[in-house]
Amino acid sequence: MVEQQSSQRQFPIRSVVDVVRARRSGLDIALKMGFHQAEANKVAVVISELGRNIELYAGEGLITVTTYAAGGGKYIEVVAEDEGPGIPDVDRVLAGGYTTSQGMGLGISGSRRLMDEFDIQSQVGKGTRVRAVKRLR
Repeated sequence: MVEQQSSQRQFPIRSVVDVVRARRSGLDIALKMGFHQAEANKVAVVISELGRNIELYAGEGLITVTTYAAGGGKYIEVVAEDEGPGIPDVDRVLAGGYTTSQGMGLGISGSRRLMDEFDIQSQVGKGTRVRAVKRLR
């Protein structure tokens, strides 16, 4: 299957304002691709959760939103990257309920359930990269 990148937008994350900007833009991108409102909202929620984690734990990072067309289908990819403290136990975070802040520990695990693909690569002391994909149905 040949993939063709349609567009890419990058959102530096340094503050809550940046997270809101990325979320709004991600929602607009998903809607313009043809996602129904409920599915576009899922993309926006994931961008918000990942951006919040960057701002809270790493202080700064980058969210990249890329759209693709592949074999007659379309999908949106959200990648969140930072050079923060990393996640010591990714499996525990994905299971839900684990947090090092005042939250409920459901942001990452909830985000995973909203998307079609979800992958975390993290190294303690070096940072984290999260890739999430939502397919247009």
